[in-house]
Amino acid sequence: MHASGPKITYVMMIKTGFPRCLVLVGAAAVLTACGSLGAATEPHTGSRHGAPMPPASLASRLDDPPSSSRPPSGREPERRPPASSGPGYEGQGYEGEAQGGAFPDLPPGSGDASAPTPPQAAGRSGTASAPRSGSLGGASDAYRRWGLDRPLERPPAPPAVKPALGRSGPQQWGLPPIVRQVPTDQRVVFVTIDDGIEKDPRFVEQARELGLPFTAFLTDNVIGDHYDYFDQLRRLGNPMENHTLTHPSLAGMAYDDQVREICGQRDNLWDHFGQAPRLFRPPFGDYDETTLRAAGFCGARTVVLWRAEMETHGLAYRSGDHLQPGDIILAHFRGPEQLEGQSMTGWITELVRAIQAQGFTIGRLEDYV
Repeated sequence: MHASGPKITYVMMIKTGFPRCLVLVGAAAVLTACGSLGAATEPHTGSRHGAPMPPASLASRLDDPPSSSRPPSGREPERRPPASSGPGYEGQGYEGEAQGGAFPDLPPGSGDASAPTPPQAAGRSGTASAPRSGSLGGASDAYRRWGLDRPLERPPAPPAVKPALGRSGPQQWGLPPIVRQVPTDQRVVFVTIDDGIEKDPRFVEQARELGLPFTAFLTDNVIGDHYDYFDQLRRLGNPMENHTLTHPSLAGMAYDDQVREICGQRDNLWDHFGQAPRLFRPPFGDYDETTLRAAGFCGARTVVLWRAEMETHGLAYRSGDHLQPGDIILAHFRGPEQLEGQSMTGWITELVRAIQAQGFTIGRLEDYV
């Protein structure tokens, strides 16, 4: 487009009585369009959350985990087969929300374990469903072997559509939601097990024979070369999620350092299991808004905290003195050194006993969040 053409046109428009403001607006629009015809498209260099992008030295780690292909980044609707009855929604336990139950605008390079398994992971064994029959136990009398009075009851059918998550303020739009308690009125709770210090082979047997559903949040520096142990648990149907590389208190750390911790462990889990984690738990439950931005950049769909914790001598609660529907329970991979001589399997038995005594069974967290 030649400049002389528009110039003559706008002079004529002024002479014929067009308001000058309209003429100037039109000229600006045309000149902008003309200038853009030959311009190359600029690459997007900023985070979709408004956070600064990590330094160039981290680019390959953050956007391309070390494998032949990036983790799956497609987003599919969070829908389940229709259930006979869906859970109620009390709106409790949430401090953040992704609108409509989905987390919009994940940054490039983020992964999602709900997306199809990529071709390079096809040769690895997929996650099998945990044993499901009239009860959760694989063998009819296995519960007796592990010191329980009765087997775990089958949990209620998960919701056909995952519940929407509440939010604490408008500043959290676009950030991963934070959950301590799943919104349900069904008598189901969720067990999560952190870190990975203890690697008791009998716990693999216990989890298999009881059909115990749980979600693990793994820390790299205490696992070392023993990811194969946790892969055994994963193959039973128990997801392995993100708990950072070195278990630091993230609140107050620089964005780049938080990204390194979270994305670094995302990469490890992808390498070892062929699946990108979509849940993240900050060590010690400490986080700030920078943590949420970094977690979102690294592909976390939800930040998972807890409302009850299994301590050495029993359950402790953030509020009240009993479990509530949808509670997320924190436990750890611990052994006799951390548990005053108790084994991990004995400790888990005590946790299951406490859950049963209060009239609850155990569900799979990823069916709800």
